[in-house]
Amino acid sequence: MTPGDWYEVRAIYFEGIATGYATFETDPGSWEKWDAAHLQDHRFVARRGSLGTGSAIGNSSIGNSSDSDSSGSGPAIGNSSTRGFSASDSSIRDSSDNRSSILGWAALSPVSNRPVYAGVVEVSVYVRAKSQGQGIGRALLEALIASAEKSSIWTLQAAIFSENRASLALHLRCEFREVGRREKLGKLYGKWRDVLLLERRSKVVGIGD
Repeated sequence: MTPGDWYEVRAIYFEGIATGYATFETDPGSWEKWDAAHLQDHRFVARRGSLGTGSAIGNSSIGNSSDSDSSGSGPAIGNSSTRGFSASDSSIRDSSDNRSSILGWAALSPVSNRPVYAGVVEVSVYVRAKSQGQGIGRALLEALIASAEKSSIWTLQAAIFSENRASLALHLRCEFREVGRREKLGKLYGKWRDVLLLERRSKVVGIGD
């Protein structure tokens, strides 16, 4: 993801915000703010050009699955293949080629600047509303997982509104587990919202006693 992608990325982000089920954020903000909050080596976009003609299988999340308290360049990695979409092909890659419109994006952000939490990050996955249900969300999330494990990140976490069933299902399919519910964590548009905390512990990155 490069600054040149921000116009489309921001539009998809705003779509998620508008649902009321994605994040406590109410404004996508600037590229500079987004760029400072997300890890540079763990950013992916899905592009229209490589979707193919087949019908993709799977569900994608609406909006950001992990922005409830709001706070990569290079080819994507992973094995999430469907009949029309593969996370290992050029659909998810760096943003040097802008010929195709962006259908979704995903990124990681640190949970803390304390060194002890260097291997704990939060995931963000957004898919354009008209492109949901094609496996794009899963491909993006699996690309994040693979990218994180290459960088020795041992814990991915997501904070998801309890009403966002699509996002919950997506993360559970990708081996996240629910670890708790934070009741009435914050108000959004005058309504208290519960947030579910999910995490995925790496099976690749060693965690000693």
